[in-house]
Amino acid sequence: MQAAMIHRFAQDADVRLAPIAAPLPGAGEVVVRIEAAGVNPLDVKMISGYMEQVFPAELPYIPGTDFSGVVTATGPRATNVKVGDRVVGRKDPGQGGAFADATLARADALVVIPDEMSAEQAAALPTGFGTARQALFDVARLQAGQRVLIHAGAGGVGSFAVQLARQAGAHVTATASARNLGLLEELGADEAIDYRSTDFTRLPPFDVILDTVGGDTTARSWEVLREGGTLATLIDFAIAPREGRHAAFVFFSDATSALREAVGLFQAGKLDIVIDALHPLGEARAALDQVAAGHVRGKVVLRTAR
Repeated sequence: MQAAMIHRFAQDADVRLAPIAAPLPGAGEVVVRIEAAGVNPLDVKMISGYMEQVFPAELPYIPGTDFSGVVTATGPRATNVKVGDRVVGRKDPGQGGAFADATLARADALVVIPDEMSAEQAAALPTGFGTARQALFDVARLQAGQRVLIHAGAGGVGSFAVQLARQAGAHVTATASARNLGLLEELGADEAIDYRSTDFTRLPPFDVILDTVGGDTTARSWEVLREGGTLATLIDFAIAPREGRHAAFVFFSDATSALREAVGLFQAGKLDIVIDALHPLGEARAALDQVAAGHVRGKVVLRTAR
């Protein structure tokens, strides 16, 4: 049994396979044989040490929060899943552990996935879908008929946000590179904008803006945010409201309820899960580098040897 792990927190930390002991479940816990793990920008920040004050972690550290796999053992009082169930879940970032052949998980935090959902599709869900859902509805209170601008609409969060906003009855404008404009339209965007050739600040004002980019994109977004509107950002911890316009940093938390919703939408044929690249577990460093470089189309996913 192996895991991809680091022995120091740094941007250039070596992420190498190393043997791990077979996990033993405690009360309310299960062992999940991991089949796939989603790779997120948060994982890049965790191995660099950037999130140390928010999610303290110990070395050696096994990165990864999002995983799917099969339950292989259950502890006492783990009643909502059973051995053999295919499940999806999310680990606490400070604990990590998804980039591995197996992990411990709280049974009540897992969601059973249907046969028609692949392990890779399931592993792509937790952080991306959950963050999009929380940003649009818990933070921005998006309603039918409102105008929403989603920056990086083809990305891991944006691709879910476009679909959720459209299903909520909002008018959806999303930005992406030229090669991804067709994808945005397939996902349901009313307007697909090439951020390189179109100045989004010249568009009519928006009620909600979801910023997954940061920097100059955040600063310019204020210019097209309607008075009383909300700018939800995944990047700027310290963002503050200004001149009658709301702003909030999105701190994703409730994975279990989000996963139940995501699985239900998928089964109903209402959710597309976009996967850019699949890497074997031994290429975890390459997968992290791909995510760190940006411009990912949907999600990057690791696969174990199974």
